Amino acid sequence: MGQIQAIGDHLRSWRQRRRMSQLDLACEADISTRHVSFLETGRARPSRDMVLHLAERLDVPLRERNVLLVAAGFAPVFVERTLDDPALCAAREAVDLVLAAHEPYPAIAVDRHWTLVAANKASIRIMGSIAPELGKPPVNVLRAALHPDGLARRIANFAEWRADLLARLRRQVELSADATLAALYEELAGYPSPPRAGPSTPPNPSAVAIPLRLITDGGILAFLSTITIFGTPIDITLSELAIETFLPADRETAEALHRMAAAG
Repeated sequence: MGQIQAIGDHLRSWRQRRRMSQLDLACEADISTRHVSFLETGRARPSRDMVLHLAERLDVPLRERNVLLVAAGFAPVFVERTLDDPALCAAREAVDLVLAAHEPYPAIAVDRHWTLVAANKASIRIMGSIAPELGKPPVNVLRAALHPDGLARRIANFAEWRADLLARLRRQVELSADATLAALYEELAGYPSPPRAGPSTPPNPSAVAIPLRLITDGGILAFLSTITIFGTPIDITLSELAIETFLPADRETAEALHRMAAAG
């Protein structure tokens, strides 16, 4: 069995990952720089409350806060349940309500590894055909989006959309230190670009966000996306759940989506 990493090493690692000095953390946590130094070197042992306090200031994910607690000699406090657990019934219903209410516009729910948890009818409608192996559960939506045999071949502005997705994923890896996400990033970054599916669209210098421009039988649909997370969760599964909603970026897309929904 591998040796458990000392709590001081964990704290130092997360502080450096957040690009904070010991003085920065001391100011954020309202403790002395000397105390931060003693905690990181093992000359002082943090209390349970101090571990949680520092984890909050360092924005450590709930899953990793349990790791910090165990390293400091305490029991983990954050529970991880499946979404079909009765305790998360209300949360799952809320997710389903948000997805349904977003019709006729696409919306999906994903977990921390971008595995598809739920999708509304609109998202299924516009996805079209992707390679069967990419559509088999569990579906990773980033893999399905960027794989040459996936949605990539139907994205008109693939280069800029790919760059944006990879930047988001890289940032997520930096914040979470998640090995699975790091491996996913390496995989996706190595995908070749698909054959040109349609005319490329130069970036619009006046745009406020990068749209997803999707080629469909009815023309190009343009979307802007937003991410929604649950506020102040204390359950690990809930803290890692995100809802991504896609809004029409122009009137033509909105009208096309309403027509598609009416046609079933």
